[in-house]
Amino acid sequence: MRARAEVPFEFFGCVELRQMLGLRAETERELAAFLKQGSLDSIFYHTHGSLLRHSYRAGLYSNDFATWAAIQIRDRVLGERLAVLEPLDFETLSDLRDKIIAVVEDHLKSITIVPRVVYGEPFHFIESRIVGVPTGIEVHTLEEFRNALREVDNRAIYYHALEARVRLERRQNDFSTWLRDGLGLPGLAAKVQAFDPYIGGLERLRSQMLAYCDLALARGQDL
Repeated sequence: MRARAEVPFEFFGCVELRQMLGLRAETERELAAFLKQGSLDSIFYHTHGSLLRHSYRAGLYSNDFATWAAIQIRDRVLGERLAVLEPLDFETLSDLRDKIIAVVEDHLKSITIVPRVVYGEPFHFIESRIVGVPTGIEVHTLEEFRNALREVDNRAIYYHALEARVRLERRQNDFSTWLRDGLGLPGLAAKVQAFDPYIGGLERLRSQMLAYCDLALARGQDL
């Protein structure tokens, strides 16, 4: 364990820039077709992006596609099949999109009448870009990291835990990378990397990281 990292950890917040794609699905068949046409940034927005819009993970449905199927079309079967997909289980957004399409198309094969919007709202495809914004907060020690982590906005948690790992394809979140390489804490880094932000949302992720940082600080050594 290094008392002080040579290279500091710089916290970034983020701004989400949204754009409507002009794709409007009223049936599950249209949803499948537009999934093939839409951008990967749209897939990111409707799956991973939900965490940015909701600090706490609430409700049964973990992504916009599942929510629409269950609530707006009232097809609880498809909603539940889409809800069990874990976005972080897929190495690329392309793989995630392929799986969502496969689930919808397989479901369509099992029914005779294609569900459509009657009283609900159509599904509007949206894509987003995340722009990193420096917060001016730099830390060199585990104690400084822990204190900054407690205070930063959820957008910083999201940027370093999700945006870096998924869309920037770094495979690991920025927190665990710095804890391992900067402070020489591979054990703590592994625990932080293993946290699933889709269980409880960003606030639970923050709480888990703080708890393990406190444990490492109390012990004065890696976990």
